[in-house]
Amino acid sequence: MSPTTTATITFGEELRRWREARRFSQMALANEAEVSQRHLSFLENGKSKPSREMVLHLGRCLELPLRDQNGLLAAAGFSPEYTEKGLDDPDLDEVRNTLEVVLAAHGHIPAYVIDRGWDLVLANPAALGLAAMAGIDPPLEVSLNVMRTCFHPDGIRSRVHDWDRFATVLLHRLEREIIDRPFDDRLADLLAEARSYPGVAELPARPPLPSGSDLMLPMQLETPAGTLRLISMVATIGGPFDVTLEELRIETLLPADRATDLALREVLAASTDPTDQDPT
Repeated sequence: MSPTTTATITFGEELRRWREARRFSQMALANEAEVSQRHLSFLENGKSKPSREMVLHLGRCLELPLRDQNGLLAAAGFSPEYTEKGLDDPDLDEVRNTLEVVLAAHGHIPAYVIDRGWDLVLANPAALGLAAMAGIDPPLEVSLNVMRTCFHPDGIRSRVHDWDRFATVLLHRLEREIIDRPFDDRLADLLAEARSYPGVAELPARPPLPSGSDLMLPMQLETPAGTLRLISMVATIGGPFDVTLEELRIETLLPADRATDLALREVLAASTDPTDQDPT
């Protein structure tokens, strides 16, 4: 079910709120789904009951995430179409191993996996080494959440150059995700939490336009190794048919200049140096 769907919501109510959230009129959605407007109206007001195939067809026409397609099915009285297994489930061992190989292949470049709520799932040694050097404390709020780490006063904000601009871009990214998943309480709560921190409410409503000299917008992180200029790149798993896998993202922090590249190599070397390990 979708994050806010309850057992009492009807299929018609669920369909209508998604149609309105996606800014479809009844006529527009009927045309997209190649059904009559009358039939769609009957589905929304409960005069007609949809087949399982029709529910999935409408969910795809509305471009719903797999989690919410399951929610639409549940509202219509059907079982889920897509599985939702934790990454520690034995059935996903191969996927987890693949993700670990992908992260390891990045070498000295920090890379990590986050879920839909921006919680850290996996990270390579370079990412862990960078986090340690930047003073990121995992017990900040029980678990390490990338968004919280960026906005929380005790996170990395004091070490990010031009934090206001960086935070505005990041906040806008979270807002765009909520537009795609408007009924996701987890994302809504994260946005509300971010906005509750000092200085966040005063951020501009939209990120500033780039200047003519801006090819990319790097995050400049002040560390004991100097200023690191990092560019974020996000990748997703192609063609997933599992809710958990669809919601995972691999984020890579690429060096924006040679000095940062060299510093990241040194960070990884220091974090993996066997002479630094506890002999016990």
